[in-house]
Amino acid sequence: MRTIIEGGTIVNEGRTFEGTILIEDGTITTIAPIGTIAPIPPSSPITTINASGCFILPGVIDDHVHFREPGLTEKADIDSESRAAAAGGVTTFFEMPNTQPQTTTIEALEEKFKLARQKSHVNYSFFYGATNDNVDSFAQLDIHRIPGIKLFMGSSTGNMLVDRREALERIFRSTPLPLMAHCEDTDIINRNMTAAKAKYGDDPKVIHHPEIRSVEACYESTKLAVELARKYHTRFHLAHVSTAQELELLPPSPPRYTSSPSTPTITAEATVSHLYFSDRDYDRLGTRIKCNPAIKSESDREALQQALSNGRITVIGTDHAPHLLSQKEGGCVKAASGMPMIQFSLVTMLELVDQGVLTIERLVELMCHNPARLFEVRQRGFIRPGYRADIVIVRPHTGWTVTPSVIQSKCGWSPMEGHTYLWRVERTLCNGHTVYADGKVDTDYIGEEVAFR
Repeated sequence: MRTIIEGGTIVNEGRTFEGTILIEDGTITTIAPIGTIAPIPPSSPITTINASGCFILPGVIDDHVHFREPGLTEKADIDSESRAAAAGGVTTFFEMPNTQPQTTTIEALEEKFKLARQKSHVNYSFFYGATNDNVDSFAQLDIHRIPGIKLFMGSSTGNMLVDRREALERIFRSTPLPLMAHCEDTDIINRNMTAAKAKYGDDPKVIHHPEIRSVEACYESTKLAVELARKYHTRFHLAHVSTAQELELLPPSPPRYTSSPSTPTITAEATVSHLYFSDRDYDRLGTRIKCNPAIKSESDREALQQALSNGRITVIGTDHAPHLLSQKEGGCVKAASGMPMIQFSLVTMLELVDQGVLTIERLVELMCHNPARLFEVRQRGFIRPGYRADIVIVRPHTGWTVTPSVIQSKCGWSPMEGHTYLWRVERTLCNGHTVYADGKVDTDYIGEEVAFR
């Protein structure tokens, strides 16, 4: 099967240029300036995609999602959330281990791969979860099949807290893979919650969430993680950094558009939610933007946005975490933490491009190239000959408003409802196959398991 994409502006490896892409059997074979590819004989079957007026980007790799399957499928499942990914230009996801059962055994990991082979409409892989007691199983992991190991150094959804110092030391010392951690100090959070309940009542309003899941709670846990990573030379990736203070612990990593030197030992992810919202949005959106770690001040958001360009943030993910709206009722105690964002992550970041927060070339670096580099993804994350044709075509200057009818996530809501975007995902190609176009997902298509290293 042959496909040609022509007439659009390609953004890839620091360059923006008008070009044509030729795809054969799901793999990119040629990238060339417009008009330089030799005419293809009419007898040769080929599909032509006209991308005039559009930008052509590598498919987004989201390094941090919760698709809730198995065990929590009333909220979401691999089918529904991979549809949302496709509609948002995300062609690859790495899913987290706090499902039911938790992905903390080899058997549970294999079951997730089995489900994805049946249900995922984009490419997939899964993090393995660390616990206080499962370090010995790390040696059984196939380093070519999974991106890394996920560690919860703070209480979060799924109750996978690792809180014993000896266990933390062993995990940082023993991991054969990148270690991605959720860092919040549980003792500090518990003290803050006790104080908040005494001051505001048994279920404080969500505006107090950043007081409870505080800057101090994030900083102290991240500080410990960075110390352990340096002590054991661990390949450490900080999930969803949310504070300006934490950024001071992270080494800068300048953009690397074309070269591929060794990845820094310590890197960080920022989520679209922490980059877009601030504590001023709680009045408007309430618990719809309640997440862990909490969305914090405008100054924290500004520091995170600046870090997109100064290199202290390496990757943009979503921490996509659907809950039913009924589970979002209440305040800091009762309302569930997490929100669905994967369908609107790319267009939201393109909005920040329009605002001058970052360039479109840097966006591609952070959402496509760097996740591939960091986790050593094989033949994805770039528009290159020999790479799988994971591509998203986006159109600027096209106003549209998020309504419930466009939401693919099973939970059926989004914090972006009612928001008008000026960018639109026109088409998503996964392994050269159009999995999303004209507002529809091809639910017959199944993505590929991602290979690493």
